Amino acid sequence: MIDNILNWLFGLKLVRNFKVNTTPRWIILLVDMLIVLVSYVLVMLADFFARGTVYSPLTLVINGLIVLAVYFVVTYVSKSYTRVIRLSVIEDLYRVIQVVAVSTFVLLFVDMAAVIVRGTPLCRFWNLLSIGAIVFTTMVIERLLIKYFYMRLTAASGDGRRRVLVLGTSLNSLILANALKNEIGGKYEPIGLLSVKAGKENENINGFKVYRFDPDTVANIFVENSIYALIFDASNIDRVQGGFADHFMRNNIALLCINKVEEFELDDENKQQNSKANISTFIREVQIEDLLGRDPIVLNNALVSNTIKGSCVLITGACGSIGSEIVRQVAAYHASRIVLVDQAETPMHDVSIEMRRDFPDADIELFMGDVQNYERMELAFEQFHPRFVFHAAAYKHVPMMEINPTEAVLTNVMGTRNIADLALKYGVYKFVMVSTDKAVNPTNVMGCTKRLAEIYCQSLFFDAAKRGMTTQFITTRFGNVLGSNGSVIPLFRKQIEHGGPVTVTHRDIIRYFMTIPEACSLVLEAGCMGNGGEIYIFDMGQPVRIYDLAQRMISLAGLKPGVDIKIEEVGLRPGEKLYEELLNDKEKTTATSNKKIMIAKVRTYDYREVCDKIERIVRWAKVGNVHHMIYAMKMFVPEYKSNQSQFEAIDHEIEQSQTKAPQHEPETEKYY
Repeated sequence: MIDNILNWLFGLKLVRNFKVNTTPRWIILLVDMLIVLVSYVLVMLADFFARGTVYSPLTLVINGLIVLAVYFVVTYVSKSYTRVIRLSVIEDLYRVIQVVAVSTFVLLFVDMAAVIVRGTPLCRFWNLLSIGAIVFTTMVIERLLIKYFYMRLTAASGDGRRRVLVLGTSLNSLILANALKNEIGGKYEPIGLLSVKAGKENENINGFKVYRFDPDTVANIFVENSIYALIFDASNIDRVQGGFADHFMRNNIALLCINKVEEFELDDENKQQNSKANISTFIREVQIEDLLGRDPIVLNNALVSNTIKGSCVLITGACGSIGSEIVRQVAAYHASRIVLVDQAETPMHDVSIEMRRDFPDADIELFMGDVQNYERMELAFEQFHPRFVFHAAAYKHVPMMEINPTEAVLTNVMGTRNIADLALKYGVYKFVMVSTDKAVNPTNVMGCTKRLAEIYCQSLFFDAAKRGMTTQFITTRFGNVLGSNGSVIPLFRKQIEHGGPVTVTHRDIIRYFMTIPEACSLVLEAGCMGNGGEIYIFDMGQPVRIYDLAQRMISLAGLKPGVDIKIEEVGLRPGEKLYEELLNDKEKTTATSNKKIMIAKVRTYDYREVCDKIERIVRWAKVGNVHHMIYAMKMFVPEYKSNQSQFEAIDHEIEQSQTKAPQHEPETEKYY
């Protein structure tokens, strides 16, 4: 009969749209206090009829107010009234026991104090225990009723939900499953938990069936039960990374994640306002970046904060993927002034708007200019006198620089020389250059220009130190950055959105990956930890095969690789190699205080020789003599061997000349 009435009520559109998760928590607190008050009255009436105990009306009122006040304070401090709907029955039971036990203990203490002060007790000892027993029983019943009505209301509004499994059987997994199940107007209906641990069949936990993970049969669970997706929280991200996720993606099973269970389990009144949003809004589709993870680099934030705070910081290439993230992190560390140097007008405007919005108190200076222009760059140093310089300005696209090699030299080599020389001239404390793993055994112009920039900065430091100058020059090397402009993942996403094909240069090509925030955090810590002359590299985990990456991204999009979206090999691009390295064969590493960060021991060069060689290369670049410029670069950096490039002919030319007689760089043409 009751079920029929409830079904009729919950079938009404008005009730189906009722938002229980937005009900003010003070109503629940008010009901709890009403229970306390009624319990007090019932016990006092029982005491009167059973023992004939008579209290004056004023005493009854005062004692009742004291009991009510104690329960109110304990309930309010414990916040038990804020979690009535979302948590499990066991959690509710624990909190009610906590409130009743603490309140009863406090009232017993007050009772003893009342005997000492006025000679009469607040209530009899057994009366206080009876009040606690009635309050506990009634509050538990209240919560069970609320949960029952809530679940029925949820079921009535659950049409169109997608069936899901929640990964794991931990407390966080149970909280997530319960929250999804009890959510009104939610998108997902959890029908069980997927456990990776062995256990008995047909097990249930808190009303959820436990399914056991078996790589050979897991797809059958989802198909037979019409389950749309697997949902997991941040505590399970390590398990999902790697091959585990492939079992689901290969079978077109969606993967969904929520960053933190705590996002929908908030306590204080301010946070409760944020928790009014549906839990489903916190759930997102898994991105390929989530599956390329490794142990995170734990950074010394205290070191960075103490060093950066209150300093003027100049950042070149400030509007690029790396530079803009350095800007954000430096602002978060409360630099006194942040000078953004870039030649790109629109990105500069966009970054300035973002900084005004997210860091309104930061002192941001916008300085338009090209690092190739020494005079313009000097104006920035003269005006702002930065303490730190983070040099991220560079041309980085390998195929584009093979086509425009002189621009690669003028920006990456001459531009770096300009900024480094100005840092020394104006007494900058630390100069940190962003380099790349493509500088190791370079097979392309871009990689060689970055190696030349590394050589120049390092040799400048050692020469300046001999002359008593204190500017510290530091270099950081890292691999491909997830989500950066022109990186492979955004390209694959666009190709998938357009129906394919997804193009890879070679089936066996592999790359290291890291996130933009992680890369920039490395740059900052290196800048604070280094003493000058170091080239920092770090442990980026296992490399990723780009072909596998393409397959996984297609699967994550709910499509079948090779069927819905084709994968085409287009051949290695000019200057591209199958794998990147962080060290060449002759380089070694030494450890730092951070086990993930290492210092590369590289060959050092005489500064005067470096200046002469680089000046020669830059002059050839200025007059557009590509052949002589590349020839000079290969003679100075002999490990630079072109691959899939027109400049392989120069490698053959050098080899032939060296077999005949020692050969110097060509001097047959004038620079100007």
